[in-house]
Amino acid sequence: MFANIEFNLRLVAGLEKLEISEPTEVQSLMLPLAMEGRDLQVCAETGSGKTLAYLLPILEKLLAKDAPESATRALILVPTRELARQVFKTAKDFCDLTSLNAGLLTGGDDFKYQASMLRKNPEIIVSTTGRLVDHLKRGTAELGDLEFLVLDEADRMLDMGFAEDMDMIISNASTERQTFMLSATLRHEGVGRIAGSMLRNPEQITTSTVTDKHEYIRQQRILADDNAHKDRLLVWLLANETYDKAVIFVNKRTEVDRLNDFLRKHRNGIAMLHGEMTQDERNYVMQSLREGKRNILVATDVAARGLDVEGMDLVINYDLARKGDEYVHRIGRTGRAGKEGVAISLIAPNEWNLKASIERYLDQQMQARKIDGLEGSYKGPKKVKASGKAAGVKKKPKSKTAVKAKSAKKKTGPRPSRPKTKAENRGNLMDSEGFAPIKKKK
Repeated sequence: MFANIEFNLRLVAGLEKLEISEPTEVQSLMLPLAMEGRDLQVCAETGSGKTLAYLLPILEKLLAKDAPESATRALILVPTRELARQVFKTAKDFCDLTSLNAGLLTGGDDFKYQASMLRKNPEIIVSTTGRLVDHLKRGTAELGDLEFLVLDEADRMLDMGFAEDMDMIISNASTERQTFMLSATLRHEGVGRIAGSMLRNPEQITTSTVTDKHEYIRQQRILADDNAHKDRLLVWLLANETYDKAVIFVNKRTEVDRLNDFLRKHRNGIAMLHGEMTQDERNYVMQSLREGKRNILVATDVAARGLDVEGMDLVINYDLARKGDEYVHRIGRTGRAGKEGVAISLIAPNEWNLKASIERYLDQQMQARKIDGLEGSYKGPKKVKASGKAAGVKKKPKSKTAVKAKSAKKKTGPRPSRPKTKAENRGNLMDSEGFAPIKKKK
């Protein structure tokens, strides 16, 4: 029995292999409803066990109903390659104990190999949206027999501009299906539209939300003058903080390259990850982190979701996340499964208001911190508004006389010049002593 549900003995063996004996909160809430066949819209924090919450009922129902002639029966859509590989690994751990098969579709892998895999009709497909659309356009993927559809990190897929791809995938999928939509955050303007068009009378489940306290994560902020100051702070933190593995987030790929080169001069064990890397490069980086060959990762937000590495207990926001949702997913790399972690944000003057917006979004303040000997000249804004944002300098109101004069000038405009007289024109021809220039004889 797991969550008061009697699962297939092979699935129970899979849980025992993973040393999972008790369901998490989201699993306890999702599993009974999923087994009843309900569509679900779920909001639960990162690391809460969402993957097993939808995989277990899907696997149980697939095992209970034999369908040897059908095409793909379950599709799990995710926004990033890293998350796809994480979900695929979990699915394969269970499928290897059963007669079921799982396949993986992501960009960067060989297209012909994927088409060959699809011809074998694996029951479960884990895919990124773009690569699945490529297969649909070429006729190598078939979704007409789909019984289950999972939209994992749905808001992230919308943020990345995959709304049209998602619509195309849904239009090719069977309408007689059970659908799960999940994310750590569902506060997105497009989520309601997607839920309304893809889910049938969904049951809504919310566990820990973005406004709940991240009790296992200590959130700190350190003021910095500029990037040169941030560099010095970063080197100090990596040398003095206690951690097994650390991830440093920046907003631009060029900054990943620069920090990677910079940190290698000070420490060993540096790796980097961004969206322009090949799949083989990304796989190598992830494997080196898991094996402990590298313990510090510099990354863009491509690593904020689906980073499946144990022991990631320090998060440093070198650049502050542009949105509250992304900040939540970044710090969610640590403090997982009841373990403590630290998230430190380096705040430059131009990031103060963004910090204030994120704190309001979370309804939680970052703890102010200073490092002796590395204090900068920036001490924060002199005045702050009730929102926490910096208060601007008010301009002094102009006097009524000045306003009237300016208004009158606009109405009347410049005075038109009168034409000059002949005498004045002759005067213009005289030199400084009052004599007209001598005319030369022709």
